[in-house]
Amino acid sequence: MKAKVYVTLKPSVLDPQGKAIHHSVELLGFEKIADIRQGKYFEIALDATLSDAEARETAEKIAKDVLANPVIEDYRVEISN
Repeated sequence: MKAKVYVTLKPSVLDPQGKAIHHSVELLGFEKIADIRQGKYFEIALDATLSDAEARETAEKIAKDVLANPVIEDYRVEISN
């Protein structure tokens, strides 16, 4: 079982790295790009004996307590087999 965790800055938080990427993309000739925001992606291999609910609960706790800073970041968890 695998948990995929996506961590992104909250919309109200400035993203200087995203702005730098946006600028670089424009310099490469890509036009009509309104905005780019960067984030983090994690894959967590979970024990196959966990139920879907237990896997989600575990991944949500890891995301909240370790992977994301809930003051400035949002996170999303997906569970797959």
